[in-house]
Amino acid sequence: MSFGGRAPLASRSSQDNILVPRGIDGPRVQKVGQRVVLGVLNENEPPSRVSNAGAKCVSTVNNPTGSKKVLTCLSTSATGVYVDKPREVHSDTSLMVAEELQLLEDVENNVYSGSCMDTSMQSLSEDDQYLLLQDISFAEEYAEEIHQHLRDSEVKCRPKPGYMSKQPDITTFMRTVLVDWLVEVSEEYRLCSETIYLAVNYLDRFLSCMSVLRGKLQLVGTAAILLAAKYEEIYPPEVDEFVYITDDTYTKRQLLRMEHLLLKVLAFDMSVPTSHQFLMQYMMVESVCNKTANLALYLSELSLLDVDPFVQYVPSKVAAAAYCLANYTLNRSLWPEALYAFTGYTLAEISPCLKALHKLYLSAENRPQQAIREKYKSSKYCSVSLIKPVESLPLP
Repeated sequence: MSFGGRAPLASRSSQDNILVPRGIDGPRVQKVGQRVVLGVLNENEPPSRVSNAGAKCVSTVNNPTGSKKVLTCLSTSATGVYVDKPREVHSDTSLMVAEELQLLEDVENNVYSGSCMDTSMQSLSEDDQYLLLQDISFAEEYAEEIHQHLRDSEVKCRPKPGYMSKQPDITTFMRTVLVDWLVEVSEEYRLCSETIYLAVNYLDRFLSCMSVLRGKLQLVGTAAILLAAKYEEIYPPEVDEFVYITDDTYTKRQLLRMEHLLLKVLAFDMSVPTSHQFLMQYMMVESVCNKTANLALYLSELSLLDVDPFVQYVPSKVAAAAYCLANYTLNRSLWPEALYAFTGYTLAEISPCLKALHKLYLSAENRPQQAIREKYKSSKYCSVSLIKPVESLPLP
């Protein structure tokens, strides 16, 4: 079964495999394989309150190797898009139920395509695109100002710590399964790693403001990665393709209505710093080998799985912890003096996040969610997910 039946697409370089980018990715190869359908969210950890959402059936599909991959959908309700009244919201994004319903009705006549492309970028050669991206991303003379701006922005655009305790119908396990699925989706469509970081940020910020039924959690996640792809990718996948990967659990209209609601709740604040951005900055200040860089990126991406405790740490601190852990694992060195001077973070300030990340790293092999580990097993990433973690860290 082919994906989407579209012409091959191209994606912007994610700079994941190398410390300094060497060029723009080639055309996105059209893949042949199964749909990536979200797994069951209520089999291992039921919510504290009973939902009236009906269950979606289990779907078993064959992959190209002939082995079967059992992936099942989220439960869904019989009604259209439904987002419960928020328990606790930011003052500038508060939405009452009546406003939500009116908003969803207003957008019904405004269905639009999710594909967009900057024609000025089309006219550039791959070498020119590389030079442009290099100039924007690695302007050393502005590095300190850029870093300070990102540090200010990360505080303004962060989810609320502990927001999951206020969700009446979804659990942290369900969110973990959703994020794991989003990583699979990003791999299927060859999206930049920055896209998945943005999608998780949008998801967490939305859930910080709005209570969501479990049957609509996958819809929120799909809308989040749709928005992230539109923001980050040169050629984002079409809306129809995002509908397809949900196994047609939702309609195109439902997805676009949810996309509109996300934008409204997030106040159109799409430019947010991520731990991926901070890591790339850190590795420009204090360079490391490709293997260490990829291990740091792997550890940073692993942190997306666990809302607790990592949502309580700002992205710059998660990036610092990932850098330290990767550096110690391969080089037996933690936090270099140059990065202390650049960030102002002492090792003592990083330690709580570093210990939590190390604990996650130790357990990663045995977790049921393996999409990130499978991604970083590739030689493209120096197979860093196969590196055995250190048993302990030299921390008090």
